[in-house]
Amino acid sequence: MAVFSLSDFADHEQVVFVSDDKSGLKAIIAVHNSNLGPALGGCRMWPYASEDEAIRDVLRLSRGMTYKSAMANLKLGGGKSVIIGNPRTQKTPELLAAFARALEQLNGRYIAAEDSGTSVADMKYMTQFTRHVAGIHDKPSDAGTRSGDPSPATAYGTFIGIKAAVKERLGRDSLEGLRVAVQGVGNVGFDLARQLKAAGAQLWVTDIHREPLLQAGKELGATVVAPEEVFGLDVDVFAPCALGAILNDSTIPQLKAKVVAGAANNQLAEARHGAELMKRGILYAPDYVINAGGIIDVYHERIGFDRAALIKHIEGIEDNLMEIFERARKEERPTGEVADAIAEERFKR
Repeated sequence: MAVFSLSDFADHEQVVFVSDDKSGLKAIIAVHNSNLGPALGGCRMWPYASEDEAIRDVLRLSRGMTYKSAMANLKLGGGKSVIIGNPRTQKTPELLAAFARALEQLNGRYIAAEDSGTSVADMKYMTQFTRHVAGIHDKPSDAGTRSGDPSPATAYGTFIGIKAAVKERLGRDSLEGLRVAVQGVGNVGFDLARQLKAAGAQLWVTDIHREPLLQAGKELGATVVAPEEVFGLDVDVFAPCALGAILNDSTIPQLKAKVVAGAANNQLAEARHGAELMKRGILYAPDYVINAGGIIDVYHERIGFDRAALIKHIEGIEDNLMEIFERARKEERPTGEVADAIAEERFKR
C-alpha cells in the first residue's frame, strides 16, 4: 500500500511500522501533528481484517486526536497506535513489552494510553519498558478512588454534550422522557447509558457482545435491539459509542433521530456525510469535540491532578459545542466542517 497517496493521509509527521517476531507483535504508530505539544492518543488492539484497514484506522484516529486536543484547548498534539490482533486471545506480556520498547525509541514524540482492546493494567505493565504511557494513576471520584481509566471522563463529557445538542436541536433543557439509542455499551457506552437513565431518558441499546446487553437490560431497563436495527429506531438521539464510519450512505437514510451525539471516534465515513446529515435536519455533535473528556482526564493527570479543575474543563465541552452549533447555523455549514475550521485555527497557527 502507498501510504502517502491514501485519502486518510493528512500530512502526518510520522508513521512507524513495528514488528517483533518473537512476540508476534505487528503495530503501527502514527503522529499526525505536534505543533501544540507531544502527540498523545490511545493504543488500540483490534483484529483488523487487513493491514490496509489498520493503516487507514490509525491515520484517521491520529488526525482526530490532533483536532480533539486543539478543540479542548490542550497543549498536546495528535497521535494514535494500533496493534493488529485479537486482544482476547493474542495479547501477551511479551507482546506488550515489545510494543513498549518501540514506544521508548520514539523518545516521547508519542505517548500511549488505554483504548479499545487495551487497559490501564496493560499501560501500567508497559511502564517497566517505557516512560511514555499515560492514564495510569488512581484518581478521586464521587465514589471514592478510581483507576487511571479515562472512560468515566469520556462518558461524562459525552453526557454533557448530548444535553447541549438536545437543547440546540430540540429546545429542551431536561432529558426526562428523551428517547436515546446507544450503539455500543462497553465501558464508555454503559456509563453514558447509566447517566442518561438517571436523567430520565428511555434507552435502547445494542452491542456485538451479549454480556453488556444483558447487564444494560437488567440494571438500566434498556430495550435490547439487534445491531442492524439500531439505526432505524424512532428515537430523539442516536448515540454511537462503538467503532467508527457508522454514518454512511447505508445508515444515514435509516435515521429517524434528530440528534447524533455519541462517544465513538470517526463516526462519519466521509466528510460529505456531515452535509448529508445537515440536509436531513439531523444535528451532528462532532465526535472529537463531544468525546474529549478522556483526553482531558489524561492531560490533567500529566499537569498535576485537581478534580475540580478537571470537571470544569470537561463541562467546557458544552461551550465548545454551542459555539460550533451557532456558527454552523449562521454560516449554513455542517457542524463537522465548522469544528475542523476552529481546531485548525488553533493548531496550525
